Amino acid sequence: MVKVGTSTLTDERGRIDRAFIADLAAQLAAIRKGGRDVLLVTSGAIRAGRERLAAAIVDPEDRAAPQRPPGSVATRLADTLPYKQAAAAIGQGLLVHTYTEAFAWRSVDCAQVLLTRDDLGDRRRFLNARNTLLALLALGVVPIINENDTVAVDEIKFGDNDALAAQVAALVDADLLIILSDVEGLCERRPTAEDPNPPRVSVVRRVDDAVMAMAGGPAGAGGTGGMATKLHAARVATQAGIRTVIAPGRRTVVVADILAGADIGTDFPPRPATARISARKRWIAHSARSRGAVTVNAAARERLQSSGVSLLAAGIVEVEGVFTSGDLVEVRGPEGLPFARGLTNYSAAEVRQIRGQRSERIAAILGYQGFDEVIHRDNLVVE
Repeated sequence: MVKVGTSTLTDERGRIDRAFIADLAAQLAAIRKGGRDVLLVTSGAIRAGRERLAAAIVDPEDRAAPQRPPGSVATRLADTLPYKQAAAAIGQGLLVHTYTEAFAWRSVDCAQVLLTRDDLGDRRRFLNARNTLLALLALGVVPIINENDTVAVDEIKFGDNDALAAQVAALVDADLLIILSDVEGLCERRPTAEDPNPPRVSVVRRVDDAVMAMAGGPAGAGGTGGMATKLHAARVATQAGIRTVIAPGRRTVVVADILAGADIGTDFPPRPATARISARKRWIAHSARSRGAVTVNAAARERLQSSGVSLLAAGIVEVEGVFTSGDLVEVRGPEGLPFARGLTNYSAAEVRQIRGQRSERIAAILGYQGFDEVIHRDNLVVE
């Protein structure tokens, strides 16, 4: 799995770099012909659409765009969400066409796959996406994957193709995730004017708070992610047993060099098999979208984190949101910070009635008792 962001895809003028795409396609096509399955997660649809729309609508991020009167309809539309969605709708086809031509020159077929968080959050759609991707790989096709920015408002606002790449890599049981960036990798400290090139970290064994503290903001003007989103993606992927590398995308034959074992970027070795979580729990932890939250007391949090037990009603003090049985909910500690996620056996209204009560009291309160636990440990993922 290779992921490339907008900042890496664009040239010094902020335009989609067709020569770079051709070179990347050549690298991936060679790997595919060598017998390895290849998937690509790419950003850049909105950027490509902006280029096409620049002749008709003023784009405040594009100095090359023709100027329009300040009060015109085109000017008023230029930086709105509908404009970005329209740009994505136009640009996605242009972007995939560019990739398709680049791969065709190397006699490799590719296919467009658009996903949203909801596609991976719904268990049935999650499995359908997996089956489709595996079928494409079996046919020798390179899937070109992107978020469906035309309809996914949250994805446009926050940008998480790094997270998407990690989740899809886990979805298809990838062996390696390469995140191509416009930086050399993770640095020991944030670059500053006085220290623009701090030392690169070659290997990270575990993405903990100290490692996350090294992350800065987005490195390029065209991107929406940054090192923090890449580190989160590395944590998700390594938990699934997938080696992850954050590497400079503009380096010559960078993908082939990584496969050859060169010391490039920052390498995140996979977790040992004993420390990995199951595919189903990975879906609970990272793919499913929470419908609400429950807050537990300190004693319950301690038991959940140290003993791997189920969440009982007795430990719950607050309930937030509207959810039903089978929905995913966050579990928060006394300070309000989430530390677990799980599938609830009871609705929000039912949990509000039984919170703080012992399990043997559930039947008397609700008039029935389906489960002793609010969240069974088999359906619970604790950090």
